[in-house]
Order: sequence, then C-alpha cells, then structure tokens
Amino acid sequence: MILSGKIAELIGAKVISYYSDSPIHYLLLDSRKIISPAHSLFFAIKGVRHDGHQFLSSLYKKGVRNFIIEKASLPNLLDFPEASIWEVSSSIEALQKIVSSHRNTFDLPVIGVTGSNGKTIVKEWLSQLLNKNFSIVKNPKSYNSQTGVPLSVWEINQHHTLGIFEAGISLPGEMTKLEKVIHPTLGIFTNIGPAHNEGFSSLEEKIKEKLNLFKHTALIFYRKDHSEIHKQLKNHTTFSWSTKETADLQIITIKQNGSVTELTFLYLKTHHSLTLPFIEEASIENILHCICLLLYFKLSIPEIQNRINLLQSVAMRLELKEGVNGCYIIDDTYNNDVSGLTMAINFLSQQKQRSKKTIILSDLLESGMEEQKLYSQIAEMFKENGISKLIGIGTIIQRNKTLFNAIPSVFYDTTEEYLKQLNPKEFENEIILLKGARVFTFEKIVRQLQQKVHGTVLEINLDALAHNLNFYRSQLNQDTKIMAMVKAFAYGSGSFEVANLLQFHRVDYLAVAYADEGVSLRENGITLPIMVMNPSYQTFDKIIQYNLEPEIFSFKILFDFLHYLKENNLTSTVHIKLDTGMKRLGFEENDIEKLLTLLPPNSSIKIASIFTHLAAADDEIHNQFTALQLVKFNKMSTILEAHLGYKTILHALNSAGIVRFPEAQMGMVRLGIGLYGVEANNLRQSDLQTVGTLKTIISQIKKVDAGESIGYSRKAIAKKTTTIATLAIGYADGYDRSFSNGIGSVLVNGVRCPVIGNVCMDMCMVDITEAEATEGDEVIIFGDNPSILELSKLIGTIPYEILTNIGQRVKRIFYAE
Repeated sequence: MILSGKIAELIGAKVISYYSDSPIHYLLLDSRKIISPAHSLFFAIKGVRHDGHQFLSSLYKKGVRNFIIEKASLPNLLDFPEASIWEVSSSIEALQKIVSSHRNTFDLPVIGVTGSNGKTIVKEWLSQLLNKNFSIVKNPKSYNSQTGVPLSVWEINQHHTLGIFEAGISLPGEMTKLEKVIHPTLGIFTNIGPAHNEGFSSLEEKIKEKLNLFKHTALIFYRKDHSEIHKQLKNHTTFSWSTKETADLQIITIKQNGSVTELTFLYLKTHHSLTLPFIEEASIENILHCICLLLYFKLSIPEIQNRINLLQSVAMRLELKEGVNGCYIIDDTYNNDVSGLTMAINFLSQQKQRSKKTIILSDLLESGMEEQKLYSQIAEMFKENGISKLIGIGTIIQRNKTLFNAIPSVFYDTTEEYLKQLNPKEFENEIILLKGARVFTFEKIVRQLQQKVHGTVLEINLDALAHNLNFYRSQLNQDTKIMAMVKAFAYGSGSFEVANLLQFHRVDYLAVAYADEGVSLRENGITLPIMVMNPSYQTFDKIIQYNLEPEIFSFKILFDFLHYLKENNLTSTVHIKLDTGMKRLGFEENDIEKLLTLLPPNSSIKIASIFTHLAAADDEIHNQFTALQLVKFNKMSTILEAHLGYKTILHALNSAGIVRFPEAQMGMVRLGIGLYGVEANNLRQSDLQTVGTLKTIISQIKKVDAGESIGYSRKAIAKKTTTIATLAIGYADGYDRSFSNGIGSVLVNGVRCPVIGNVCMDMCMVDITEAEATEGDEVIIFGDNPSILELSKLIGTIPYEILTNIGQRVKRIFYAE
C-alpha cells in the first residue's frame, strides 16, 4: 500500500490534477479487471494496438480516481473533477519505480529465478518445499514480464518472510529494470536455450543480460554443466551442481527405476541418496536446483526426501469446464494465495455466459496476512465483483464469516462435510469458481459438479487463442477492424467460450453460419455485432429479435428481407456479399445495376459492410486471379457506395490473405482458421500457437501373439508379439477411419505409436510395444505432436475438416495459464 500523495515524489511525475490523499491497494493495468476502484491506481499504457488512455473515462465512471498517464495524452479535466492524475514519459517505468520503492521497504530474503526454461516449475516447487519454514510470496503462475513482475512484487507485505520471483526477458536492457523491482538476495539460473534469441546478438549477450538480475545477490545457484553459463559466472559467488564436473553438489549416479529416479551425490565430502518421483530429464534438473536451495537452508537429507515425496504437480492453469444443469465450472483448485484469487476473480468476471456467479473457497493458507484483514479484503473484492453466493470451507474462513454478510454465504469446516450434503441439482445456469488449497481436495467437488465427461476431451488453450489474435492484429493497420469467424462451433472449439474471449479482447465483429448460432451467442452474454452468413425467411424473426445482421447474397434473400421489414415496419443492418470469382454466394458484376434499384439511400436497411471472398488467397500460383478479384471488388463496391451516399466497411481478406496481401486490408479482415492456430499459407506457422489438443485415455492393454488378428475385418495381423492399447476414441468422435492400419499415430508418454487395425466407431487400437504405459494413461491424438497439420496431410484433407469433425460428445475444457 502507498498513499497517493507520495506518487509524484516516488516517480518524478508531473501533477496534472490532485484531489485527495488516498490509500492505493491495487495497481491496475487492464480496464476490464477492476477489483476495488476506489483503492486502485490505473496505469494507462500505450501499446502497438492498444492504448489504455482510451479507457480513462469509463474507468472514472466505474469509480477509479487515480491515474498515471503518458505525455501528450491529457484528458479533458472537466470530465474528471475528483481525479488525481500524474503525467510520466512511460507508464510501465512508473509502475516499476513505484513497486521498487515498495520492495525496498521490506527486509526479507528474496530468491530471483531466471533462465530459458523451468523458471515457473522451480519457483512453484520451492514454494511447496519451503512453506514449512517461511511465509512465502511469489509470482502468480508465470507473471514474469516487465509488468507481471512488478504486479507480483507489489504483493509483499509485512507478514512475508521469503520472496520467490521469476523474471523473463526478450530484449536487452529489460533485466536491469526487473532487478530494481525484485532486488533478489539469492539467485537461480536454470539453463539457457533458444527462447527469444531474436532479441539478442549472441548467446553470450543473452546470458549477460539475464545475469543482470543478480547484480546484488549474495549467491547464485546453477548447473555447472551449462558451460556457457559457467563461463559468465567465474566472478560471482556461486553454489553449483553437476553430473560431470567437480561441483558443490556432485552427482554420482542417476538411475531410472520404473517411475522414479534414484539419485546419489556427494555434498560436503559426504555421500547421500534421494529418490525422485519422476524420470523426465527436465524435472530432474529442476528439482536439483531446488535441492541445492534446501541444502543451503540447512535442511537434512531425510527431511528433504520427505518434502520431495509430498511434492504436488504444478497446476499452472485455470480450467473452464461444462458443469451440470447448464453451469460452467472454473477449476482453480491448486493455487491458493491472494494473487491467484485475484486472477481467478478477473477470469470469472470475463465470463458472460451466465449472470449468477458462485464461489467455493477454502481457507487461504499462503497469504501471510492477518486473517481478519485478509478476509475483509476478500469480502470487499467479492462484493465489488458481483458475486452471487459464497460457499466457504475451512475453520479459518468460517471464523470470519460475519465479514461476508453482504452476500449469501454458507460455511463448512471440511470438504467432506460439504460433500455429504452436496446436491448438484441446487446449481443451475451459473458459473462456479472453485478455489482451494491442496489439502482441501476440491477436485472431489469438481467431480460432483462437472458434467460427466467422455474419456476423450478437447483442451482449448485460451491464452494461445489470444496470442494468435494478437499476431494477426500485429499484421494490420491500426484502424483495420477484425471480424472473427465463430461458425461451426468455432471451428470445433466451442462457440460461447471462444466468442466470450474474443469479446473480452475487443474484436469488432463475429460471424456465424446460421441464425441459431447467433441466438445462442446472444443468450450467452455476447453483445458484439454478429453477421449471419446463411439467413433464411424462417429465421428473420430471430435475426431482428436478437439484433443479428444478415448477409445478403442473392436477389431472393434481398426481396424476402425487404418484404419482411416493410410488413413489420422494421429496419435492419445488413452485409452485402459480392461474388468476384469464388462462384459460391454473392451478387455478380452484371447484378449491380439491378441491385442499385433495390437499395435506395433511405431504405429500411443500413449496409454495414460490403465484402467478397477470395478463392485462392493461400496459393501463390493464383496470385493473378486474386489480384483480378480485388480489382473487380473495388470497382463493384465503389459503384455501390457512390449510390448509397455513405461509406461502408469493405473487406475481402481471410486468414491467408492477411499474411499474403497486406495492401488489401481495407476496412476490415475476416479471421478464421488462423485464430485457431493454423496458418493457411504455412509461411508464418511458427508465429502461431497450438490452440486445441485432443486427448484420450487407454481403456485396456493386451498382449497379442504373432499371427493373431486385431480389429474389424482382421485388417491387422501381428508379425511378432505385440502390446496393444485400446483407446477411448473412434470415428464417432471425429478420429477419421482413414487413420486405420498405420496411417495415423498417437503420442503415448512421449512415444509415437501407430494405429493398428481399423478405427472403430467409439475406439481404436494402437501399437504401444515401444512405449511405457498403463491403463488410464493419457494419450495425445493431436496438439503440438502430432500436429493437426500433419494429420490432415496424412489423409489428404485440410485442418478445417479435422477440427469441425470433432464430435459434440467430446467435452471441451478451456484453460488459461
């Protein structure tokens, strides 16, 4: 907390207006994530495509009274009579300075973690391993950027006795800024790799930049086998470990034994051994960094073993799942501190599918705050975010239940007590956030409230989808609008959830194939303009009732719609489609004269946009044809606009065209398959992230002797003794029958395993002879490996078909890191 009266002095800001000295508890960067407006300080940041200054007025109306703005962005002060406003050259630097000052008021050990990989895992594991000794504050999830780090460090309070903060960079000069914010007393350098290489001239430069985090640390922990890091650390005080070199902790043997690793090592001239509950090389490296820290803090080997045995998997994501009775569940059952709760509340506030919002919350065990102050803060947060109901579980939150009198609340001592009386029928058409410490085993509650799931699920990475949206935004002119395609169940990904994310990220338009899709979006809280690509007379009532905008592509649909509007004395917004060569839908060049007679300037319809569809924007061989389409479209749309007497939005480019024909952006582009992680031209695929991962499980494992047949029609005959696994996915789920008999393969515990025999309706068999697996293990059908692009090429189709064929019985799980 700081007082607003100190801000100008702290950051060297120019005072534009000053209303009163008030306590600042929250630092706000996103106008959509307000927790407590009266106690928030908003930093207006100018980005490439976003400018926080655009939202000053809306924030003021919501109760925010303290603002940091950048030069040349002065608002009309008459609109902000009770605001305090400070002007700076960089809002991000102002944020960092304020938090740096906050950090310097606390004298506690702080561990800084950097490197190319493993930062978040090391941080989370250290938190688990040391929480008996310290009250710990850390980054929520992977908040390690120029803004994420200060927001994390801001959470330090007088009750904390240890900080653990990770820091990531992509450009020279960034780490020096983060060092001033974190000011670590101990450091961990995990490893070095190719991530963000493009920002540095050499690996040496990148290592030196990362080492800037440790300018004032007493000790740096690292793996000596990373020779490039070792070279740069010769003048630092270090604690090293190695599998090859002489080091402070010298590894003697690493032996895999089933699902565990047996480790022997030499430390302080004494031999020791530990058993690690995993076999992956990356996990072994990460835990060894942690073991070095535990030895530094003088934990005994038996105690270290005991704590390693209790390590929990690191849940780094919020999951949005379908629940019973029309509910949605936000599953965040493994992260339990104030920062994590704040992030979960922000995510909950983004969801517009249901108006009723319920929170099931356990005792917060990792806050370091005095309990009455903590739960008062949480109660205020719930009230200001419109929480409909609280179910509190734990003796501490129950002790403070009077603080939650402003909202309907019930309390239980234990999860088991709550489960005994839990009736899923009591939840209906609401969003339920579950937020609990590990010891409360909230996964038992999730199982009761989650819609019973098929063993096969499609996981949708909402962060990756947002990344892909921002990539395409980066290719556009600042004033070019985006229409996002959410037809066909958002290309198989889930219409409501995807549309909600797109609305949160402020796309301009959505497009659906049929009116029913648009109606469903409206009923689930989507307020964006929605174009309906295939309207019909039977759906006109719904189009008007739900404020949808039909695509007009033929004289018949135009006549029918004009007649409907006149008959009911209505007006509507529409989109005119022109056919410039696709030969699918749309008015052709020789239709324009007749079309003009039906579209008088003062008609009952307002034309929002005029557009065409490029037939071959993804294929260089057809560039000349695409150019002719664009010329024809320009000619036709110019005639139409001249007749109408007003400008419309013109658009022609799809995902492929955005990349290949940037000069033809016009007023809007239509973003489809690229949003879902497939770059149709394969020119910029590396710039996109995988959005969907299709997973299933092993139902059964069998040994098949040489000569025995497998599956329908005996299409597969074992040539030798073979281990096969039956998977809970078939062609009814969208796993095409063309993947039969070795055409397709899946990923089983890191090993590619071919399909053996024919794919059945509800299951298929794969050869897992070369893989370590047990029944119930997870199997990747597609994701990063194998990719959906690879699968589509194998059976001679396109990624669109594979995505849209995923059956509705396959449950979608949406998650954000």
